[in-house]
Amino acid sequence: MYDVTIPKRIAKNCSQTVAGIAWLDQLPSAIANLRQRWSLTLSQPFEDELSCSWVAPCIRQDGTSVVLKLGMPHMEAKSEINGLLFWNGDPTVFVLASDIELNAMLLEHCQPGISLRGRPEYEQDEVIAKLLRRLWRAPPEGHLFRHLSEMIALWSKESLEKAESWFDAGLVREGLFIFEELSNNAPSEFLLATDLHAGNVLQAQRKPWLVIDPKPFVGDPAYDATQHLLNCEARLCSDPEGVVRRFSDLLNVDHERVHLWLFARAAVGLFNDELVRTLSP
Repeated sequence: MYDVTIPKRIAKNCSQTVAGIAWLDQLPSAIANLRQRWSLTLSQPFEDELSCSWVAPCIRQDGTSVVLKLGMPHMEAKSEINGLLFWNGDPTVFVLASDIELNAMLLEHCQPGISLRGRPEYEQDEVIAKLLRRLWRAPPEGHLFRHLSEMIALWSKESLEKAESWFDAGLVREGLFIFEELSNNAPSEFLLATDLHAGNVLQAQRKPWLVIDPKPFVGDPAYDATQHLLNCEARLCSDPEGVVRRFSDLLNVDHERVHLWLFARAAVGLFNDELVRTLSP
């Protein structure tokens, strides 16, 4: 059996669920299968930014540098392969081969692969806004992508199950109400990345920046502003109106919808109470 290094963060996350434990148990055999089938020479897995996937650089038989990725069972990431195939390298990494059953993919290797996270947040705003505007497209007829409301419903259910830990029941219930309202009244709907932040944007040779690790859902483009902004928490707390309006203008979306989505995500997701109160409409 091929000896597989499991990053500690992935092992810890997998241990939280029965499905995660089962996936981790079969991971070495799945990697050995793919290594042989796709003729790969593997290196040690990446560890930075990774919590739900085993990802490692490798070399194909023809000498090409690529990346092998296997994702653990995760509701949000279920459609990642189909999303990457839909975007077809614009502005994402290319999928060179895939196995839906194993939730595995062979990806274009971004080189030098430096994360956008190291750049100033104002620069991050501009890069991520440009990428999101390119990602937002109407999915094809007969597509199987899920609607954003499915993920919102799951998060709402999980929050309700933790009602005893709510820091302010009134604010959380307001967030739950806004979640439902925004999920069902979007002025336009496109395929979204839903998890685009600076850690999921890498420098590459083919393009200055490429997107990795999308979690595709169909829904309101204003929602797609939230993940990046929530990763800029200090700036968001200090000037919520200015930060939201600037990023919304870069995206050409309604800043009021972005603000409401942010508040709902922070309240329902039980983010720190200072951020929730700062964003409260």
